[in-house]
Amino acid sequence: MRRGIHPEYRTVVFRDAASGATYRTRSTVATDQTIELDGETYPLVIVDISAASHPFWTGNQRVLDTAGRVERFLQRYGTRGRG
Repeated sequence: MRRGIHPEYRTVVFRDAASGATYRTRSTVATDQTIELDGETYPLVIVDISAASHPFWTGNQRVLDTAGRVERFLQRYGTRGRG
């Protein structure tokens, strides 16, 4: 690897804005905020959504009625203009 062209790879903390959950991982993301965890100071990145608050991962996902929508579309517009 060439020296001086790669970003600094370090331990950072991601905080979910919706749930407040924190995740410690390694990243190259740049930030000015810091947080103290377990007696250490880490850079802090606040994210809008993570696995702790995403509807798919929390089980709060809504299933859409796609079959009903298709049937209403066909009733309204039918097969006009085809064949």
